[in-house]
Order: sequence, then structure tokens, then C-alpha cells
Amino acid sequence: MKITELKREIQNGNLKSKFDLLYGENPLACQRYITACEAFEKIFPNSSEIKIFSAPGRTEIGGNHTDHQHGCVLAGSVNLDVIAIVSLNNDGKIRIKSEGYDMDIVNINDFEKNPDDKGRSIGLIKGVCKKFEEMGCKIQGFDAYTTSNVLKGSGLSSSAAFEILIGTIINNLFFDSKADAVTLAKIGQFAEREYFGKPCGLLDQMACSLGGFTYADFNNPSEPVTESINLDIQKYGYTLCVVDTGGNHANLTDDYAAITEECREISRALGVDFLREASEKDFYNSLAFLRTKCGDRAVLRAFHFFNEQQRVEAQRKALKSGNFNEFLKLVNESGQSSFDFLQNLYSNSNVKEQGLPLALALTKQFLKDKGACRVHGGGFAGTIQCYIPTNMLNEYKSMIEKTFGEGSYCIINIRSVGGYAF
Repeated sequence: MKITELKREIQNGNLKSKFDLLYGENPLACQRYITACEAFEKIFPNSSEIKIFSAPGRTEIGGNHTDHQHGCVLAGSVNLDVIAIVSLNNDGKIRIKSEGYDMDIVNINDFEKNPDDKGRSIGLIKGVCKKFEEMGCKIQGFDAYTTSNVLKGSGLSSSAAFEILIGTIINNLFFDSKADAVTLAKIGQFAEREYFGKPCGLLDQMACSLGGFTYADFNNPSEPVTESINLDIQKYGYTLCVVDTGGNHANLTDDYAAITEECREISRALGVDFLREASEKDFYNSLAFLRTKCGDRAVLRAFHFFNEQQRVEAQRKALKSGNFNEFLKLVNESGQSSFDFLQNLYSNSNVKEQGLPLALALTKQFLKDKGACRVHGGGFAGTIQCYIPTNMLNEYKSMIEKTFGEGSYCIINIRSVGGYAF
């Protein structure tokens, strides 16, 4: 389809069913895609046939920092996404222009790791391409324009959404869509760990790729066990939202890496590779030894892991039985554990910036004995996640935006599909 034909299809409402699938009733979706088409036209005026792709952000519901220790999580994809307008080219280059950023250009004959690409989107592109190449995929050149409404640094996983987007493009255009959702997630994780330089687990990529609301057990990360769980938060009289406190994840890689490394120190001291393999009884019987060998913070972070593992299973049980009040109680407990034991609410390198604790304090004071709130995602900066009684939303929005600014409050819904090709 030519770009002019695509715009006409959108304007005539012929893609409404697809937009409804991704976003629900959202009158702004059509204009967003038309704007993206127009931007693509300006940057790549000589394009031929084009296609559209989308990949969602994700929200972690339970299991804060358990995935990298082969633990269990609850997570869902959301109706905020990164989209791409894509066209093949004949010059052997991948050109990706993301709104607000310089264009990334990759030669299809060179997907090797470059230290200069660490922490940059070009590293993610190369990493995804490299893994597909290893799988026998013959990648060709293409041009793409991307735009995202997944808040950067929000804990909604803008990087994982980008990885799944690139993977979905390559899978669809050059691999006959042979890579399933779990494989796409693993490819994204490879790119982020090996090329981007962030030692992440598999939670973010799995949630973005699978779609819907998912329980995942990473005891065997190469073959994670997943279960889809129906979750309609609004039927219980609550609305799920996030509050953007204005912090950014860009300079926090060392903080995230420290959690993984300290958990690894504890597991090694207990004679295993990951905390999931450790005996909880041995852990508690070895606290004096572990404090001396690994330090108190590492011990507390392991304490969080063991308890969070149990909470995820309890949350899963509560949701499946329809006990939403018990689920909310567990959400609050998870948030408090992240604050007290995991200690990922702010960075020790910048103790004056504590937007997450402030947002949680305001929310708890507002909710009193209703709803729930907790740190969202990796932590240290970014967003909190809240379950607000729907009849209190307007009041909560007004209160939060008074402190953190207009637009800091965002309602999110669970999206039923992951990476998507129109």
C-alpha cells in the first residue's frame, strides 16, 4: 500500500477495528497515525509500499525485580505504544528515524557489537538484527519512522517496546513471522543485555511481546511458563494509572545493575547461581555469615526476593478467585517491600531527588484505607502505579498534578495483543 492510500484508509475509518483492538475507544488514534505518515513522507519521500507496526509498553503488576533471579511475575501490556511506518529500500541499509532523535543507520552486512553503541538505540537495533541473523534470517534494508507515547523513563518499558517493535518488523518482513512471542522477547532481552549494556531480566520484553495480562515463571528462562489471566480492574470500581514524577532512568543503569549483582553475591554465597535456586531456610540460617560476606543491603534485597516470590503466587490466586481486595492488599505489601528492603525508590547518588517516595506519600494520604500504590518497574526514578477508586479519579488527578505538573497523571488499560503488524 502506498503512503497516500494508507492515509486515505485511515481517514475513511477503514482501520478503526484495528485501532479499537489496540487502544479501545480512542478518537486521537487516527490523527496520530496520519501525523506519523506525514512525517515519514517528509523524511523518506521516495518510498514504495509501506506497512505499519506497533508494540506496547508494559506495566508490572507483581514481582518487582524477581525475573532476573528466575522468579515469578505478573505483568500486562498497555495501551501506550511505539508505532512505526516502514518501507523496504534497495541500498542495504536500515534507517530508523525516531521522533525527537537523530536517525540511526545500520549496514545490513555489519551487525557486530560496537562499544560506542552501548546505551544507544542503534545498539538495540543491531542486537535484534544480529540474533535474527543467527537464526537464519536474511535481513534487507528498510526505512522507518517511529513515534512513541510510552513515557521515556517511566517504568513502562519504552526500551523493551522498541526492541519488540524492531523484532516484529523483521519477523514480519523477512522471517515469515516464524518467531513466536516468547522468542521475540528473548531476542529483545539479548539486544538490551549484550548490545545496550543493561543487565535486564525477561519480564519487560515478555509483557510487551505477549500482550494481555500474564503470569510468568522464569525458573527456566529459556522456556518460561506463562499463564494468561483475565483482569478487568474497572469492574471492581477501580482505575489503573501511573504518576510520572519527572525523574528519568537514563543515568540509573548502575543502580539497576547493583540489584542484580548483590542478589548474585547472595546466591553465590549460598552455593547457587540464582536466588530462585537457593533454600529460603538456608538463607535465614546464614544471615550472620551473609551480612559479613555480602553486606546488609544485599541481604535485605534477597529478603525482598523471597517474600515477593510468595506474594506473586498469592496475587495470582487472589485474581483467579476474584478476591480483588486481597490483591490490593498484596500490591501495597509489595510496594512497601520495595521501599524497605529492595531499596529502589531513589538513587543514593542523588538523595535530594525523591519523587517516587513523595508521590507514594501523597497517594497513601489521599487513599487512606482504599486502593493501592507502589513503585512501578525498575524504580529509582520515573513512575508509581496506583489503583484509584474510579469515583475519586478527578480529585486524585487534581491533587497529583498540583505537585508534579499537568500531564503527570496517566490512566492505562491492559492491551490484549503484543507486537502487531497491520
